[in-house]
Amino acid sequence: MMNYYGEPVTKLIEEFSKLPGIGYKSAQRLAFHILNMPLEKAENLSKAILEAKLNLKYCELCQNITDQSPCKICGNTKRDEKMIMVVEGPRDMAAYEKTNEYFGLYHVLHGSISPMNGVSPDDLKIKELLNRLKDNKCEEVIAATNPNVEGEATAMYLSRLIKPLGVKVTRIAHGVPVGGDLEYVDEITLSRAFKGRQEIE
Repeated sequence: MMNYYGEPVTKLIEEFSKLPGIGYKSAQRLAFHILNMPLEKAENLSKAILEAKLNLKYCELCQNITDQSPCKICGNTKRDEKMIMVVEGPRDMAAYEKTNEYFGLYHVLHGSISPMNGVSPDDLKIKELLNRLKDNKCEEVIAATNPNVEGEATAMYLSRLIKPLGVKVTRIAHGVPVGGDLEYVDEITLSRAFKGRQEIE
């Protein structure tokens, strides 16, 4: 890459271009936006990134990213302990929270089973989910993985593991487009999908 702007700017552009979905032009735009910021705002951004990296951890129960463990949702005694919604990532959980329709607990897998991409069940937070089910409080696990091949495979895998424990396993349905990602689905569609969930055979 040609160094048109000096080493510090070139390095900043290179770092931004490593982010997902950011090409060279977008990285260049971000770099110059930061360079044009007042120093205080640039320092605040830098501090926020470092604090997030240093202070965030997994909730000991649901495995969501949090700054306290258990997280605020798991620590809320008003949530329904009889239901655990299993999602692939923190953003999926946040999407469901925005619907204001679901008041149970969550479990974040941090991915889905994908042999093509080298992701096996051991790479996900499945053991942690099974450990949570040992206390016999949960009566229903809702498989809210994405409606694509990997999400469906993960839901079926979970069902085979969980049903022998005597826990009902349901799958979200109605209105969630196949091949889509939950984080981009609107609240009304997610709400309908939750209400129309079906037991996995």
